[in-house]
Amino acid sequence: MSKTIRLTMAQALTRYLAAQMTEIDGSKVPLFGGVWAIFGHGNVAGMGEALYQQRDSLPTFRAHNEQAMAHAAIAFAKAHFRRRMMAATTSIGPGATNLVTACALAHVNRLPLLLLPGDVFANRRPDPVLQQVEDFGDGTVSANDCLRPVSRYFDRITRPEQIITALGRTMQVLTDPAECGPVTLALCQDVQAEAYDYPESFFAERLWLPRRPRPDRRELEAAVAALKRAQKPLIIAGGGVLYSGASQKLAAFAEKFGIPVGETQGGKSSLPDSHPLNMAALGVTGTTAANRLAAEADLVLAVGTRLQDFTTGSWALFKRDSKAIVGLNVQPFDAGKHRALPLVADAAEGLDALADALEGWKAPGGWVETAKQGKADWRSVVERVTASTNVPLPSDAQVIGAVQRALGEEVVLLHAAGGLPGELHKLWRAGSPGSYHAEYGYSTMGYEIAGGLGVKMAKPAQEVVVMVGDGSYLMLNSEVATSVMLGLKLIVVLLDNRGFGCINRLQMATGGASFNNLLGDTRHEILPDIDFAAHAASLGAISEKVASIAGLEAALAKARGNDRTTVVVIDTDPLVSTDEGGAWWDVAVPEVSAREQVVARRRDYEQALERQAIGD
Repeated sequence: MSKTIRLTMAQALTRYLAAQMTEIDGSKVPLFGGVWAIFGHGNVAGMGEALYQQRDSLPTFRAHNEQAMAHAAIAFAKAHFRRRMMAATTSIGPGATNLVTACALAHVNRLPLLLLPGDVFANRRPDPVLQQVEDFGDGTVSANDCLRPVSRYFDRITRPEQIITALGRTMQVLTDPAECGPVTLALCQDVQAEAYDYPESFFAERLWLPRRPRPDRRELEAAVAALKRAQKPLIIAGGGVLYSGASQKLAAFAEKFGIPVGETQGGKSSLPDSHPLNMAALGVTGTTAANRLAAEADLVLAVGTRLQDFTTGSWALFKRDSKAIVGLNVQPFDAGKHRALPLVADAAEGLDALADALEGWKAPGGWVETAKQGKADWRSVVERVTASTNVPLPSDAQVIGAVQRALGEEVVLLHAAGGLPGELHKLWRAGSPGSYHAEYGYSTMGYEIAGGLGVKMAKPAQEVVVMVGDGSYLMLNSEVATSVMLGLKLIVVLLDNRGFGCINRLQMATGGASFNNLLGDTRHEILPDIDFAAHAASLGAISEKVASIAGLEAALAKARGNDRTTVVVIDTDPLVSTDEGGAWWDVAVPEVSAREQVVARRRDYEQALERQAIGD
């Protein structure tokens, strides 16, 4: 008979997590970097006691907001290219529902996240308990059911022995390259404290290494045949390139076969910006160099990308009717999008297989020369729009230029929402893989500072730079205090355009009046004049407001030498963005309006729809 050990369910859970390992650069390390926890009545007794007992092998970190701590956990996993991860535990009720946005973010971005919210009493004796959501027609529903549609795997633990099978399924999802995403284990609070005789073997150390599926022979043959017919091929590099660790293989493949590369938001930094075949950003927020090639391409090799609308210009970017798409992706759902020839495989393995089969073939040299000239032309645009200026309200692009000049390419640059993703995608010169960290799958306002904290936990030796607008900062800034508390220094550049500048520009571009976005256009009795530097200082950060681009560069130079999180604030122009580059984006304009501007934009919109490929 196998040996057993008597533990509470929560103790068994934490001991199991501590025993899971992975390998990074040849060294064995814990798979879980720790557990974020905000305790409440639904998890403090069970999970709190268990985490305390396991605190040396499974560190516990306290945050100030449940959504923010889950963002930090997600960013930690993304910075590790999904090779390591974290968990987050909350009480029932508002603590649990605060996780929904972060869970959706991880789901969209295919990132591992383990959520461990407390739940109601399985025995139902004290029902309804504090914070319990009661469904009049279903006694099994709790607040945690909000997490079901945004979890890859969901389970409610109502008996202590259920954790054995639930954790096995959990690990398969968290570590599978195709199914990877958030897992929610809702932990009934009475069951957390119940004991069971668990087999000792359940807690044996286990090493998890990434699975690397190779392509199917027939799919490979079809992809190779399509590539050999191509005269103007283009590679789209998505986040799957980074998660596969395929950057060097991508560079070698592009060089050997003479194929230029465009990068998605998730794939940016797959190649360094300096690589001659890297056309940088592609799509709605893309460079002119990449988008012109996309318009002419007769074959698109989409590597590790979901092909979402910002990448494809809402499927109006690729203009050749005769184009072919080869979808090299570990997830079949993505590989076959828009009638692509699927090549279901790990990115690195797929590129190797294609390279072997394409031996002796190369794209026409004129195509590469066209690409290189386009890149040179775009470089001139970048230098011009990011140049220093003395204007009272600089543009986002001019601020980006100052940050780049002051801090260089090898910092980790993080952003998420508003106007900055569009500007940074096409203007920031990324260096090594992972040095550009964008959360633009769910484009979550408030991810930035918490995400920066997670990246710093993953890469403590690197300078982590967070660029954030005033709107996102106001939504979620509490983890400035957490970064100070944990001694994890961030450099935060806060661009204050006094409202939601990006969406205001979109509102105007679709014919609408400036309404309810910029603070001055809202219903108000007193116009807010927020002192962001003072606010950041009150959270423990070093802070400074600067009045010019030159002042910003000087402040960032000082920030490098500071010993804790530093927030630098600068006022910016809410109406200016970079006109160069970009592509059409399908934003539906009202068919009927009393505003002439809206009617005119509707006519433009209907004309643009004619260029949109449907089901192609």
